[in-house]
Amino acid sequence: MSVLRSRPRVRIPSRARAGEVIEIRMVIDHPMSTGIRHGDAESRPRDMLSSLVVTMNGAPLFEAELRNGTSPNPYHVIHVRIDRTSDFVFAWTDEQGRSARTEARVTVG
Repeated sequence: MSVLRSRPRVRIPSRARAGEVIEIRMVIDHPMSTGIRHGDAESRPRDMLSSLVVTMNGAPLFEAELRNGTSPNPYHVIHVRIDRTSDFVFAWTDEQGRSARTEARVTVG
């Protein structure tokens, strides 16, 4: 599996209290080109992200299917109630099977 050139950025707190709702912000730099150009002589190949999957302690937490209507540099915000120290994995995949992944841990104390 090849890797996307884009580097995902995730803003997530490193610490939280048990029962606290935390905010997670995710963005990835990606052109999201549909390959469709109206009135433009230059054609560009299609280059679209197809999915974003977030897991918490190995279990699916958030899944998004990204389509033609998704803007460049897709940005997502989710809120999660956290009760124990948790490991998060964030994975973006494009239509060619390339992926980008990052991980984070939130310590509950």
